[in-house]
Amino acid sequence: MSRTARLGAFIVLTLGILCAGIFIIGSNEYRFKSTYKLKAEFDNVAGLAAGADVQVGGVHSGTVRSIELPHQPGGKVVVLMDVDKRTHEIVKQDSMATIETEGLLGSQYMAISFGSPGQPDVKDGDTLKSIPPLEMSAILKKASDILDSSQQAVVNTTQATAHLNSVTAKIDSGQGTVGALVNDRALYNNLDQTTASLQQTMTHAQAGVTDFQENMEAMKHNFLLRGYFKKRGYEDSAELESDEVEELPAGTPVKSFTIAAKELFDGKDSAKLKHQKSLKESGEFLASNPFGLAVVVAATGMEGDTQKDLVLTEARAAVVRSYLVDNFAFDDSQLKTLGKGKQPDAGAEGDWGTVQVVIYPAGTAIPPGKSTKAQASSAQ
Repeated sequence: MSRTARLGAFIVLTLGILCAGIFIIGSNEYRFKSTYKLKAEFDNVAGLAAGADVQVGGVHSGTVRSIELPHQPGGKVVVLMDVDKRTHEIVKQDSMATIETEGLLGSQYMAISFGSPGQPDVKDGDTLKSIPPLEMSAILKKASDILDSSQQAVVNTTQATAHLNSVTAKIDSGQGTVGALVNDRALYNNLDQTTASLQQTMTHAQAGVTDFQENMEAMKHNFLLRGYFKKRGYEDSAELESDEVEELPAGTPVKSFTIAAKELFDGKDSAKLKHQKSLKESGEFLASNPFGLAVVVAATGMEGDTQKDLVLTEARAAVVRSYLVDNFAFDDSQLKTLGKGKQPDAGAEGDWGTVQVVIYPAGTAIPPGKSTKAQASSAQ
């Protein structure tokens, strides 16, 4: 082969390698594939760079085209992506974008989750909802803090063991009150007699408390004193927790009715209903619409005694529940109460507070009840 032919073959081979490289790189960068554009906004992209992978369901499906800084403080960093059109059937309007890390110290890439069936398709140029990325520096700092706490706990345990050894040695040698008690039989006998007398005193005290409770119960039914209890709107404070839950359930309510306490009760410190008509709208809604759970929530403003306001709101919620159950037809097991006591958003200074009837859809889980928790604690 002549020198000219060899030179021509070398040039052709070089051009072939160059074209293949351009094709491979362009294919990885989605230069020669059909794509559509998506955006995502973050407070911090945690080191993500232009050209990084975009993965859909863990499969390489696009490229980060560019990253744009906000035009003013407080704005969002915008990540622009070219995504393979073959993903258009699984990326939906509710898909989430997040910045992930390959391994512990690998490079960052953009991950897009599958959308939900029935959700609308994304369009070219749409902005996906995003999840803030985990920053490795924050994780390492947290791990360092935990390690420091563990080391301090070891030091504290060592010191406590040394003190315990010292105390044990003093007891063995008869020093101090406990040492004398252990080593002196007469002192032990005197203490045993004192403990027996104390137990007898406690038995008498418990009997007195029982008598007092019985007298209070009798007073509630005495026609001369019944008005005092009825003025509060309830008689037995133990009944206030029978239908009370510890907190509102998770999820979004389908309907909520808010009534000022001044429109319902006959006094600022009373749980006695006066204007029941204010509950008509919420009662009719419960009776004519299917629902999973409803909670009567009562709260007061920030004035007054904290414990008294807590009992007052529990009583108000229980009284409103009783009225709704007695006057409207629905499953009363689905109606619970929650007395929240003082709440900053329960009204301005001088207001009596609020009562809300919060209604949740079918399938809503009922939170634990206060009475159930109290019974479990007693059983333990």
